[in-house]
Amino acid sequence: MFVTITLETPRQPEIIRLLDMSDAYAASLYPSESNHLVDLSTLEQPSVSFFIARNDGVAVGCAALVEAGDGTAEIKRMFVDPEARGLRAASRLMDKLEEQATKSGLKAIRLETGIYQPEAICLYRKYGYVEIEPFGSYQPDPLSLFMEKRLG
Repeated sequence: MFVTITLETPRQPEIIRLLDMSDAYAASLYPSESNHLVDLSTLEQPSVSFFIARNDGVAVGCAALVEAGDGTAEIKRMFVDPEARGLRAASRLMDKLEEQATKSGLKAIRLETGIYQPEAICLYRKYGYVEIEPFGSYQPDPLSLFMEKRLG
């Protein structure tokens, strides 16, 4: 089995299913005020590169790179179906996000993740992301961890 990563539109039934799963997962871990999920229309904006991980043609994961307009971008909606974990889909998505950011000439990638997601935090640290203060419109939140990786 080999996972492929492609740039696609998020408005597809199987992608919406993944986003719904992501929403339910986040809601099971955090109160609504600590969930910073972006909606489907945001993911369709020109400043967003939306990637899908597919295993034998089936969508098993997704991630978006949202350019901020200041030389940075934020990773949003990074999610892998629990049934597909172990296929390295998250790592392949991270590789593609960083490749896209480099190709776009960005100087940094940032993200917000929750403190109750140790697998995600471990993945980001493995890729060289370090903790930073809240950025953009984020406010300090004891349930959030803010991270950044400088590029180039």
